Amino acid sequence: MGYRSLSDCVADLERSGRLIRIKEQVDPYLEMAAIHMRVYDQQGPALLFENIKGSPFPAVSNIFGTLERSRFIFRDSLERLKVLVDIKSDPLKAVKNPFKYAGSSLTALSALPLRVAGKRAAVNYGRTSLDALPQIVNWPMDGGAFVTMPQVYSENPSKPGIMAANVGMYRVQLSGNDFIQNREAGLHYQLHRGIGIHQTKANELGLPLKVSVFIGGPPSHPVAAVMPLPEGLSELTFAGALGNRRFRYFYDKEGFCISADADFVITGMVYPGEVKPEGPFGDHLGYYSLVHDFPLMKVHNVYHRQNPLWSFTVVGRPPQEDTSFGALIHEITGDAIKDEINGLHEVNAVDAAGVHPLLLAIGSERYTPYTKERKPQELLTIANSILGKNQLSLAKYLLIASRQDDPALSTSEIDTFFIHILERINFERDVHFYTNTTIDTLDYSGTGLNSGSKVVLAASGSTLRTLWRELPDTFRLPEAFNSYSMVMPGIMAIELDAYSNESNAAYELEKLSDFLNDTDYEGLGLIVVCDDAGFVTASLNNFLWTTFTRSNPSHDVYGVDSFIKNKHWGCKGPLIIDARKKPHHAPELVKDADVEKKVDSIASKGGSLHGII
Repeated sequence: MGYRSLSDCVADLERSGRLIRIKEQVDPYLEMAAIHMRVYDQQGPALLFENIKGSPFPAVSNIFGTLERSRFIFRDSLERLKVLVDIKSDPLKAVKNPFKYAGSSLTALSALPLRVAGKRAAVNYGRTSLDALPQIVNWPMDGGAFVTMPQVYSENPSKPGIMAANVGMYRVQLSGNDFIQNREAGLHYQLHRGIGIHQTKANELGLPLKVSVFIGGPPSHPVAAVMPLPEGLSELTFAGALGNRRFRYFYDKEGFCISADADFVITGMVYPGEVKPEGPFGDHLGYYSLVHDFPLMKVHNVYHRQNPLWSFTVVGRPPQEDTSFGALIHEITGDAIKDEINGLHEVNAVDAAGVHPLLLAIGSERYTPYTKERKPQELLTIANSILGKNQLSLAKYLLIASRQDDPALSTSEIDTFFIHILERINFERDVHFYTNTTIDTLDYSGTGLNSGSKVVLAASGSTLRTLWRELPDTFRLPEAFNSYSMVMPGIMAIELDAYSNESNAAYELEKLSDFLNDTDYEGLGLIVVCDDAGFVTASLNNFLWTTFTRSNPSHDVYGVDSFIKNKHWGCKGPLIIDARKKPHHAPELVKDADVEKKVDSIASKGGSLHGII
């Protein structure tokens, strides 16, 4: 419906009963985040914080907290945009199916051009300082206050102007560490991102990079900042199409691009070679990303529109609001990735496992149709393509199945998918490691920053084993293994003493492997060694999160009766994953008990959250 501003959207959500106001004064240190997370857990409404300690500006969060609410916000443009993105990613679709795409032009996404706002827009902006902004700290060990819903804008130094610009959602640290108050901010991004490419070019030219950080604005703007868009489609053009309203902008006197509809804009320079420690920050894997040197932004101005709203979110162990954000993105883009990789039918970056650590995929297995028994061949080609594709390349574990074995199989039915794989995988042949490679910057399970390993588990063909649904009465482990129970068919969790070092772990798991080798293990496909078997078996999400965020395949995957032959690792089975906490792992996110009690008081009778949480 083309909201003109974030305030317009908030008013619309309030009228429809999809937003509530928090009238009590709230502390931006932990309390606002705690309220947000409690409301999100209940799939509750968007939140407008009217009275924030230490800041004159109100704030809004949980706008995208449910897919239903996102559909409501974009009710007038969502279906049309899905068709346009579909065509843009594969123009031949319009040729193959002209009736489906009738009325949709290949140039429709550029039919809403960008618009230069007049002098009046510039006059409407006031100025403030970084320390006057809501100093929101989400987790107790965070290094300072962060902008968690930013749109970070940069231009290509070799091709200046808005048409070649990049807008991405890269976190911004406002305070703490060694940053000079009100004059410096930290930017967290990797050099392969759009802004990183711009900075690399600026560094080559010996020039500082101009950066504008937009906060707020119509809800289409932050969505555009996180969209994986087809090549050649700009985030700002997409924002206009999604919001049914042109992206309006102007340049200030110093040459910084200013979004005319953003609630706040922070401008500054990133100079070649200048970095400062950034972090820690409680991140989407459920752990802190630790302190590392990242680009430094020398702040020039902090602008704000009249009656602005500060927009924020909270990230942490999934699910969080970014989970719902991801559902909206998937709804818009559909399964575009399968059009880019021949033979791929679907892929699921599993949210409960932190997104990047675990991928589930289904592909075709057509290489040798003349043989009686299928084995993974084409699946391995597809797996290599997946692991070389954009953010999918950050994955550590990829489980891939053949569509021919079960056309009804779905990667969204996670427990069923695991059972399908474990029933069919040949552990001697179908486990493929990639060592000394890259993983997610935020994942500390590897051997260093960005460094770790990957493994592909591929399954195609007939069922090889019948999985145990419960442990046989005759199954017993030695006393050293404190407790153990089934997670789901074929998967068992075993509790072991705390991890000490790599050599001790290898000894402990070799003992387990030797013991199992002398028993009947045919009903087991995977054993998870952990610190707390009760926690791991309590829910599917606990199993996924513990297993795949606390292990590095090359170091932590073992197997019963394992071997190396012609440089290929295999085992008779089952696989064993050591998912205990390791000394080099980042701390997990733990809520502050006192703050939680304070939130309880706001939920009592007469409080703003009464009946919500």
